[in-house]
Amino acid sequence: DLESHLQRCQQLPVTVLTDHQDLNNTELKTILNSTVPQQYRIRAKLRTYKPQKLYQSVKLHCSKCNSLQEVPDGDDFDFILQDSAITAPNTELQNTSWYDSVMWTTQDEKQRKIAIHFVKHDEMLQQPEDTLLMIEGGTLKEVWKLTKIFKGVIPVRSTEDDLELLDLSAPFLLQGNIKYYGCKQCSTPKPVKSLSSIAAEQRPSWEPTEIAQVLGIELLQYVFIMKFTLIDGTGALNAYLFDY
Repeated sequence: DLESHLQRCQQLPVTVLTDHQDLNNTELKTILNSTVPQQYRIRAKLRTYKPQKLYQSVKLHCSKCNSLQEVPDGDDFDFILQDSAITAPNTELQNTSWYDSVMWTTQDEKQRKIAIHFVKHDEMLQQPEDTLLMIEGGTLKEVWKLTKIFKGVIPVRSTEDDLELLDLSAPFLLQGNIKYYGCKQCSTPKPVKSLSSIAAEQRPSWEPTEIAQVLGIELLQYVFIMKFTLIDGTGALNAYLFDY
């Protein structure tokens, strides 16, 4: 893996870190005193790299405001779900023209009320693998179970007038094992009924980018970012890796 490879690189006296076989080697001192952009070939030793843990290299990036943020952990999401479950689903917002609803009460002490809304297409329910659903009052475990069966899951809560997305600290969509987040700064969340426009399409794909767009969400992208410090005896150069 990359982490063990980087550790091996640190142990070698010299490491070739760039290709450009047609170029002569350039000292880091020369590069540091040059204007950019230019292309160089270097021979350098890797002194340090950050972050030390590979999983910490994955961040969320907003292409609109160019911000970087940490990926929230599952505990944060679980807490938001528990908080939203305090409010019982609004029965007046069930079984509309574009989704069918099912509601039940859990058998545990809390007796949570859970509502699942299955989005229809041409007034018909689709196969589970093609179906988008919205859930109110579910736990993290229940949400993940549903993502294994259905095309996509959107956690929501009831207001007096409509279903709405949870706090954007939570993912606005889950597909498979991927959580999709929106930028708090750049998003202007719309009522969930905006999804009915996609349901009305001839072949709804339920792509995250399209869902984000109709819901007024600026989609955050997962990026891989690392910082390397290179040395060759003439100077030290910081190199950054940033990739989607």
